[in-house]
Formats: sequence, C-alpha cells, structure tokens
Amino acid sequence: MDSFGPEAIELMRRAGMPMDAWQEDSITAMLAVKDDGRWACFEYCEWVSRQNGKGCLLEARALTGLLLIGERLIMWSAHEYKTAMESFRRVIWLVGRLGTKVNDNLYDVDGILLKVINTNGEESIERLDTGARIKFVARSKGSGRGFSGDVNLVDETFAYTFVQQSALMPTMSARPNPQIVYTSSPPLTGDTGEVMYLLRHRGDPTAPRGAEDGRWTQDPGLGYRDWGLGGNLDFLAGIDLDDLALWAAANPSLGIRISVEHVRRERRSMPPEDFARERLGIWPRRTTGPDGWAVIGETFWTAAEESASQIDGRPAFGVYVPPDRSYAAIGIAGARVGGGRHIEVAGDGEVLDYRPGTAWVVPRLKELERNGPSVVVIDDKALAEEAEAAGLVVHRANVADVVTGCQLLYDGIAGEDPAGRDIKHIGQAELTDAVRGATKRDIGGSWAWARRDLAVDVTPLAAVSLALFGHSTPRIHRPEEGDPWFFFG
Repeated sequence: MDSFGPEAIELMRRAGMPMDAWQEDSITAMLAVKDDGRWACFEYCEWVSRQNGKGCLLEARALTGLLLIGERLIMWSAHEYKTAMESFRRVIWLVGRLGTKVNDNLYDVDGILLKVINTNGEESIERLDTGARIKFVARSKGSGRGFSGDVNLVDETFAYTFVQQSALMPTMSARPNPQIVYTSSPPLTGDTGEVMYLLRHRGDPTAPRGAEDGRWTQDPGLGYRDWGLGGNLDFLAGIDLDDLALWAAANPSLGIRISVEHVRRERRSMPPEDFARERLGIWPRRTTGPDGWAVIGETFWTAAEESASQIDGRPAFGVYVPPDRSYAAIGIAGARVGGGRHIEVAGDGEVLDYRPGTAWVVPRLKELERNGPSVVVIDDKALAEEAEAAGLVVHRANVADVVTGCQLLYDGIAGEDPAGRDIKHIGQAELTDAVRGATKRDIGGSWAWARRDLAVDVTPLAAVSLALFGHSTPRIHRPEEGDPWFFFG
C-alpha cells in the first residue's frame, strides 16, 4: 500500500515545522492509498489530548491536498469561529514560510500563486491556476451544505453533532475520492460528543459497549487512533493520576512541546476529573443512547409520527423566542382526529412558521386568528406586548407554564405510562432535529428544554410545548366561537 505521507512530511519540514514521529505515523496512515488509487481510510480519527500537536496533522493534510494532490475543495471546520480563524491564520503563516509573499493577499509557492480571501464568511486560500481552495468555516446546522468537498477536516469533533454530520456527508457523495478527518480531545460530558462516541464504537474494540451497540466489527474504511487511557471519568479510583508513565502514554508530545513541569502544574491546579479528561484523554461515561437522542428516544419519537394526523377542533398556539431572539416559532397543539393529541409547527404548505427574527410573528398570528384558536401562549414579554397592542388576546406564560408544557410533551411521547403516550406529530424535519438535539435545563428541581450545543435549535420544540400547555389548560381558553375547526396547515 502506497502513501502520500512522505510528501506531506517533507512539505512540513520545508515550512520549518518538522513533524514528530507520532505525527509522521498518523499522516502516513491518513494519506495511504489502495491499489486502485483511492484512500485506504475514507474516515480517519485522531483523538489526543490538548496541545500535543493534532493541529499540525490538519495543516499537513490541507496543504498536501492543495499543493501536491490537487484536491479541488478542502473544507476545514471548527466548533467556534475564533478557532476556525486561528487555523486560517496559521495556514497562511505556513504558506508564507513555503513561498514568497507577493502582496498582502498573494503568495508564490514554487510558481503556484495562492490568493488569500479574507471576506467574512468566505475565508479561504485559493490556487489561481486551478481554482482549488481550502475553505475555513465555523460549524452550524447547515454549514457545509451545498459544498462538494474532496476533503473535510473536522477539528474539535467533541462539539460535532449528528445534525452537522447529516448536513456534511451527502456533500461528499459525488466526489471521486473523498475523505473526512476528525481530530479532538475527549467529549466534555457524556451527553455530548455524539459523533465521537459512534466513531469510538466503530473504531475501538475495547470501548465500553451496551446491548444496543452490538458486537464490534472491523470497519475497513475507518482509520482510528485514541491516545487516551481506558476507563471513564466516573471511576478514577484505580488510576494513578500522578504516574509519569501514564502521562507519557496519553501525551505523545510530552517532553517535546509539553513539559513534565507544566503537566505537574496542571495536576496541582485542576480538579481530578478535568485533569483526567484534558491531559490523560479519559472519556466520560456515555449518558445518551448511541443515536444521540438525550431526552426523548428516537424509537419513541418515530412511533409517534403519523403523517396524516390532524387537529380536531380549535387549536392552541404557542410562540417561543430564544434569549438571543435569533429565531422564533409558532407551535400548534390540540385534540386529534381519531383520539389523542396532535402537535406540529404551524405553517403554510412547506413554509413553516419557524423563521429568523421576530418581526414576522405578530402579523402571522393575526392571519392565524381566522382559525379561532382556543389560546395563544407567548413566553416572551416584548412579543406578548406587541401582540396585545395588535389586538390579540394572549396568555403570558410564566416559568411554571413552560415547565408544564415540556413535561406534558415528554409524557405524551415517551412517558412511563404507555396509555399516556397519545401525542402524534407529522414528522416535520425541523421539529425532529430539535427533539434529537434537546437536553434538559434544570429549573428549581424540574426542567425545561435546552440545546446540546450551538448547532442545535430547540425553538420549534419549545413552541409546540407551549401550545400543548395551552391546549391542556382549559382555564386560560378563550370562549368558543362557531363550529370546531380542522387544521390543515
């Protein structure tokens, strides 16, 4: 089996950044090719503690792809914008060491002109002869959608979600020889890092496994290396956190770019669990299922889906606006034709009432007034005042109302009493994404919906929960007018 690893190693040496032995091994495995010229590893994972030099692997992979292999689009993503931009600046610096700076935005590397694009949101390095480029992005639910990348470099995989993976993977399907590379330290908590846990179960035969994980089998397209120690953060009693040999085993760059003296400082100043995770690479015990659904399991949500479900009678509307007011959503709940209860995000055909900002909400509620809602529940003070000024009758939700709505929805989908699981939904993707990525936020011993990370938006879920509270609380209903109304969207 051949590899472009030696070329990548030489490229980094030329840039004045010679790779450590473990990095050379990694880049050689990552860039190995089969007899047919395709990558031996469609996916490659490198899990190693912070500051050991995993960024150098991504730099070597990106520059080799751009300068030597001729890959058309290399997507480099990070969890946060500032991290993506730091990587962008670092690669520009390496380009400068490999070649000559022509002007502020142009470099010459062995006759190859590279243009640096600094436009906000378009940060990239482009070859002027072929148009090939490395593009740097901060991840979101839709980042990467629409790009057809030859290579996708996923930095900070601990904050990489199934929603982002689902947006990314199809972009690679039309490429002749794609590759995705993941680098990270361990997940921060057991209910995050969902993609990392899945990759771990695919790549590591010694990883803790539940019955739902099945037996381990070798994945021929996955390259996998985890430098972290075994065990989990809940059971550290049998691990000597002061053992220098364990420090060296988990940190391949100890004594090279990480000093023993500094690790001793970390040990003194950090709680044991943090030191074990950040420096020894010990994973937290996974607290979500393998599918990443932390509160309502996928099985329950799927069982509650019925595309033909409809509301029988008057609907209740719920309006939710997150604290950053970036989006808003109008949820609907009511009695269901045939029995039970029905929830959905309001909308007109395929256009849902889940949109950026809040200026659209009150005009849309005025339109929906024609449906004779039993109640309109809003938990945002400013929006409630705006709706009342427009002549709408509103119930202003308090914290107890929000909590009640969340628990009503949970019990109606996945509660312990099977007889109480009487809620149906119509499978709207936006609502499903919110349920998949939702976690619990503690509120005085009870809970409300929260999002797992910045790429998840629970706004649609919170809106239908408020609507469900409204439907289930007759004391706040407006007097009924006319005949029952059937909601068709």
